Amino acid sequence: MTRIVVTGAAGFIGSHLVEALVARGDRVVGVDNFDPFYPRAAKEANLRAARRHPMFSFVEADVTDPLALRPLLDSDTVLVHLAAKAGVRPSFADPIGYARANVVGTAAVADAARGTGLSRLVFASSSSVYGDVTPAPFREDAAAVHPLSPYAATKRAAELLLASAAGQFGFRVAALRLFTVYGPRQRPDLAIHTFARRMMAGEPITLFGEADSARDYTFISDVVAGAVAAIDWTGHAPVGMEVFNLGSNRPIPLSEVVATLSAALRLEPTVTRGPAQPGDAHSTWADLEKAERLLGYRATVPFATGMARFVAWCEETYGHQH
Repeated sequence: MTRIVVTGAAGFIGSHLVEALVARGDRVVGVDNFDPFYPRAAKEANLRAARRHPMFSFVEADVTDPLALRPLLDSDTVLVHLAAKAGVRPSFADPIGYARANVVGTAAVADAARGTGLSRLVFASSSSVYGDVTPAPFREDAAAVHPLSPYAATKRAAELLLASAAGQFGFRVAALRLFTVYGPRQRPDLAIHTFARRMMAGEPITLFGEADSARDYTFISDVVAGAVAAIDWTGHAPVGMEVFNLGSNRPIPLSEVVATLSAALRLEPTVTRGPAQPGDAHSTWADLEKAERLLGYRATVPFATGMARFVAWCEETYGHQH
């Protein structure tokens, strides 16, 4: 049994991760501040299954306050830091809020862990750090110095903070660059979720950017498996930080996303087009060689299968509006 503290536990990825950890026998403490980016009720629903499990406990706290986190940490704890303000486009409207949550928050997490004896830390970064100039498929040793948004910049800054803290404080850090995660409980602002709700309501959907823009979509269970493998990896890793891509190694064009979603919903959407949005990369593509070699990571859920599972959750959550 491992004791694991998960920040951002009420979010999309966090709630799935804590369920997987308690299911395998770990004792998990979830931490979340219920940031109002989307409704608290949705996040409470995310936690419903975990709260029923005797191996799970929950603390409502803000990770930017190291004094709130420090009492939860000791030398036998693994710290999984998922808490963040998410989203590329909203970060342009609130760069200060994103810097506070994502950069100051990560510095506070490292500061809280310092001196507790804790050495094992897993951090959720983002494929957005690669920007639009990294050769594809993206490798972890790419420079990643041309972020396209405040969000991407804050994630890269957080990586650098943890890399510097690792050597100073004796941390063994796995930084996970996540590639467009989708599945049940996906954040309501993301494209697949937005498209599904609008199509179920009989409303048109807007596709922004070029028709051949593509994303490396990764199903939630694959990301959770990668995160669990990273947690275990920190148990024998040397002091320092390693970066790992968690993706599917298959860029999927926006047109295929719409076609796959349409088939799963059995609905034909009304489509309008819009210009590319600030901060959106043209395409993303994960090189998985390092994650496969060091974590044993493999993406196993085909896109059509994952989309069918997401649609089943949507219909259960929102009702069969069509």
